Parts: sequence; C-alpha cells; structure tokens
Amino acid sequence: MQTNLPGKVFLAPMAGLTDFPMRQTVYEFGAQDVVFISEMMAVNALSRKNPRTYRMADVRAEKYPVIVQLEGREPDLFVQAAQFAADLGAAGIDLNMGCPVRKVVSSGAGAALMKEPLLASKIIESVVSAVKLPVSVKFRKGWDNATSDTAAFARMCAESGARFITIHGRTKAQGYAGKADWQCIRDAKSAVQIPVVGNGDVTDAFSARQMLEQTGADAVMVGRAALGAPWVLGQISASLKGKAFQLPTAQQIKQILLYHIDLLRRFYGDALALPLSRKFVCWYSKNFRDAKRFREDYMKLDTFEKALAKIENFFEETLR
Repeated sequence: MQTNLPGKVFLAPMAGLTDFPMRQTVYEFGAQDVVFISEMMAVNALSRKNPRTYRMADVRAEKYPVIVQLEGREPDLFVQAAQFAADLGAAGIDLNMGCPVRKVVSSGAGAALMKEPLLASKIIESVVSAVKLPVSVKFRKGWDNATSDTAAFARMCAESGARFITIHGRTKAQGYAGKADWQCIRDAKSAVQIPVVGNGDVTDAFSARQMLEQTGADAVMVGRAALGAPWVLGQISASLKGKAFQLPTAQQIKQILLYHIDLLRRFYGDALALPLSRKFVCWYSKNFRDAKRFREDYMKLDTFEKALAKIENFFEETLR
C-alpha cells in the first residue's frame, strides 16, 4: 500500500556535514518543508550512549522533524539504538545500507549489507517491530555493476516493512564518482508499492524535475549540491510547486555564511567550530572572485576574531 512521504525534497545524510547547524541553516534559508535525515550514527555507539553520538541523536529541540539514520549490522543493536533515537525525538528511523566508506563496509555494515539480503531483512523487521516510528532504508544501485539487482533489494525492503526507500544511483564500487544511474531507480519504483526517493546528481530545480520525470520517483534527495548553497533545496521545492524563488545576492550569502558559523560556534564551541568552519567557508565562497586566495588565507587563521574580519573584508571587496 502506498504511504505518503513527509515531503518532496530531502536533505541527504552526510557524515560530519548535515549536523544541527547545517539543518537549521537549510531550514531558515532553504525551505521549511524540507525532510531532514540526520548524519549517519553507529548503532554500537548510540546503544551504549556514547556522549558524542547521543548528542547527535538528540533532536528534541529542533523545530522541524528529523529522521535519524543508523548504521551497523547487528539487529539487536539496531533495535536498542532505534529505541534510544525514538526517545530522543526522532521522527523516523532510516537504516543505512548504502555507505561506501571503507571503514564502514569492512565491518560488514553500510553497502556491505546489500550482499547479505537475509541479514538486511532481519534488521529491517527487527526495527519495524521495536519502534512505532516509520522505518525507511537508504541503499545504492548495488555493490557493483556485475551483481546489482536494485529492484530485488527494493522488494525485500518493502516486504520487510520499510515505509519508504531511498536509492542512490551509484554502486558501492563507484563511490561518488561517475554519473548516477537513474534507470535503477525507475526499475525499483516499478517493483514496489511504497514511495521511492531518488538520490544522485540532483543539483538544482532542473535536475530534480528530470529525476522525477525519468524515474517516476516520489521525491528527490539533495546532497553535495547543498554544501555552501543551502538555499538550493528551497529553489527545488519552490520549482516543484510552480513557484518563483529568488536566489540570494552576494550580501545575503555573506549573512547566511555568518549565520551558519554562529550556529557552529554555539553547538560545538570555538575550539571545534573554527576548523569545522573552514570547509563551509570554502564551499560558500567557491563562485566568487579571488576565492582561492581567500580560502588559503582563511585556513591559516587561528581565532574567530580574525576569521570574521577576513569574511567581512572578502565580501566587501566582492561587493565593490
């Protein structure tokens, strides 16, 4: 039976990136109907209440629903972690069966679970039985092109109780290289009755519309395109509703960047926030004149007083 999705545009879970400061920035400057999936969290860490992971999973104070994504391979630990996440305000539980990172797959988790559909099914069924929240699964086209059967894995997820699935149109072997295969998303959509979210190479309103038209997917997921451009989700959302969306000016981009940095400082403290801010500063400034020199200078700064002054000076020069 078809289940309604909470929205048409999802922010992808990206480890070390889609934390509370990123989600809040997208919410304020992107679209307030975006569906948020948290950073991937290891079930063994959350089930034993690792302080850092426990704080990541605590989304009770956020003003929008957050689906918490879990990673691992032990059904019992998935159950414990999902129950903790539910207590900490999760709006849903997403099971990661697509992460291609070596550290994750070497432990038999992430994309490695696509090679063990019986275990993957047991994990889904266990979590579905343990929590009242909707349970979803994110996976890839397959382990590699020779062994991929996206439609079969999609059917297994649906039969095991998943409320919706998200498919990244690349294999584990591809990582994030090459072009995403949208045909596998179309194949999966034809094979199941539950909603399908398409992921891979959705960067703007045009590609989002193409994804939906070519695959029949019910929603799109945006990942790397949102880094340094959190408003892109709002642009896509507005377009899908037939509404206009005004892209930010250089002055507005500066204000969004400063807002994001302020959230990083409040959430992590200055000692951690300064190094974290460097990657975001690089992304926000990438399309501006003299961005390379600005980024190189910013990397050397050791206090936020200097960092904020550098940002002001850079945008002042840009606006001239």
